[in-house]
Amino acid sequence: MGDSQSWVAVPAAAERARSVLAASWSCAVTADGGREEFVGAHTVDEDGRVILHVPDDSALLTAAICAPRGEPSAVLEFADVAPVPVRTRIRARLWLAGWFTPEDGHLAFHTTRVVLREPAGAVVVALDEFAAAAPDPLATAEAHLLTHLADAHPDAVERLTRLVRPDSLHGAVRVQPLAVDRHGLTLRVERARAHGDVRLAFHAPADDVGQLTERMHVLLTQAAAAACPRALQRQRTDGDG
Repeated sequence: MGDSQSWVAVPAAAERARSVLAASWSCAVTADGGREEFVGAHTVDEDGRVILHVPDDSALLTAAICAPRGEPSAVLEFADVAPVPVRTRIRARLWLAGWFTPEDGHLAFHTTRVVLREPAGAVVVALDEFAAAAPDPLATAEAHLLTHLADAHPDAVERLTRLVRPDSLHGAVRVQPLAVDRHGLTLRVERARAHGDVRLAFHAPADDVGQLTERMHVLLTQAAAAACPRALQRQRTDGDG
């Protein structure tokens, strides 16, 4: 369930896809009817090409050597997981279809199709747009930034709810920071049996953590000047976490 809070200046699908790829530490590979999870085993080139580092005796390496060149034979899946505990922590999934070729003892993935699925739906990302896009500059720092905000500054999170329309906070039992990118901060508003997301746009893009600090300060200043909404209900509900 989503709220109707205005969404302004959101990243394009290609940028979101590259951000998911840049921040993901693990990936699942489906090939030859099997599925295998790899943790900390891939790197990403500037154009979005994935290099998978596998053991010399890996069945995936053998399959790549034997597979017909150029035929799509594998799917890589990356999950974008919210670093702060919220309901429905998977924010997006990214699938890359294509094939592997051995390269310098590793496997290079040649992508033929890119699909990004977010709560609003799935979109096919054009290959040239995917290759040309850059990850959000905050993508690799986001997990630390959000957990620090939630754990060390819950008062700031509650203050920011003054910038959220009262109807979006109706029945709220908890508000947590869900995502941040160069364009804005997204809050997850949890209710007893539902949840919704609202976005607080920055007045200008933040190209690094230093600029993000200034953008957050502006939001907090705006929140301090806003009317205080009705206090959030202080109650725990089944399924929170």
